[in-house]
Amino acid sequence: MKIPFFKPWINDDDKKSVINTLNQRWLTNGPNLQKFENRFNSINNSKYSLGVSTATHGLHLSLKSLGVGFGDEVIIPTFTFSATADAVEYCNAKPIFTDVDMDSFNILSNEIKKKITKRTKAIVVVHYGGQSCDMTEILKISKEKNIPVVEDCAHALGSTYGKKKCGTIGDVGCFSFYPTKIITTGEGGMVTTNNIELFKKIKSLRSHGMNILPSEREKKASWEYDIVELGFNYRLDEIRSALGFSQLKRLSEINKHRKMIAKKYSQLLNNVKGIIIPVTKNNRNHIFHLYSIKVDKTYSLTRDELFEKLYSKHIGTSVQYKPLHLMTYYKKKYNLKKSNFPNANLLVKQILCLPIYPQMTDKEIKYVTSQF
Repeated sequence: MKIPFFKPWINDDDKKSVINTLNQRWLTNGPNLQKFENRFNSINNSKYSLGVSTATHGLHLSLKSLGVGFGDEVIIPTFTFSATADAVEYCNAKPIFTDVDMDSFNILSNEIKKKITKRTKAIVVVHYGGQSCDMTEILKISKEKNIPVVEDCAHALGSTYGKKKCGTIGDVGCFSFYPTKIITTGEGGMVTTNNIELFKKIKSLRSHGMNILPSEREKKASWEYDIVELGFNYRLDEIRSALGFSQLKRLSEINKHRKMIAKKYSQLLNNVKGIIIPVTKNNRNHIFHLYSIKVDKTYSLTRDELFEKLYSKHIGTSVQYKPLHLMTYYKKKYNLKKSNFPNANLLVKQILCLPIYPQMTDKEIKYVTSQF
């Protein structure tokens, strides 16, 4: 049996949507993008959604729209993918790396407080693995210090904190549609906000700082447009928008399957000595983009030995993530000290992400857990 770490779920409806788009005139800046954005608003309870070429670009646009620039600081978790920090650097600002919680792997609110300076321009929180950060405490800090919050929701489409959907709690939310994510468009992302001014700013920056898009000009029978600011080409094309719209129709089914698989994993691994199963914190709806176990020293193998054993049994796993303070580029540039991030240092030695995707069968789940 061969079980990959991830497997995109592309069905016949998805394929038809893409083929139909290829037979249409608009391949970018067209009606599919609007349909996708409107549907996303409806599902995620957002006022405004903007499709973008990648989630990294979405983070960049979000920070730019908040005025992040040269000399500013942006607080982020160290336990995340590099895109979170890269977007800060694209703004010529400085990422301020912060330690994370040992159970949820999310940024620690008390550590955020310690990192705030007069140069802090924004806080980026990452809802790791599909579980929300402690947004009550983070929003308290945001309000007290008047610092905006960007939610990196790359893992968290459909996840909630209390009654609020991730991506609607802070000032801006950014979602990913990479092939490993909850839904996929190959590459792509979505930016959400409830702030009309941020929406207008991001929409302009997304398409070269243009004040009116080609499809909008056609409707008005006008050729004229203006470039009102320096922007980017971060648009989501019609083909990927069609695929995303089709996939979004079964979001609840996808997340239902993920939660069921996670539950079965936990039942089968709960009594394995030295294996620590994921913890779901109070007031969260964890949708399990990742199923991340911790391999304790009391287990018979080290984490790396377990990784190798599972690989030899044709089971794909991953370590997400190697903390950014250990990455050569950031470590050298900012002279980062390993001792400042004790939790992340321990997690990178313990964590192992098991395969999880909606099409997983009970037989496959049992095959994975039988190796422990």
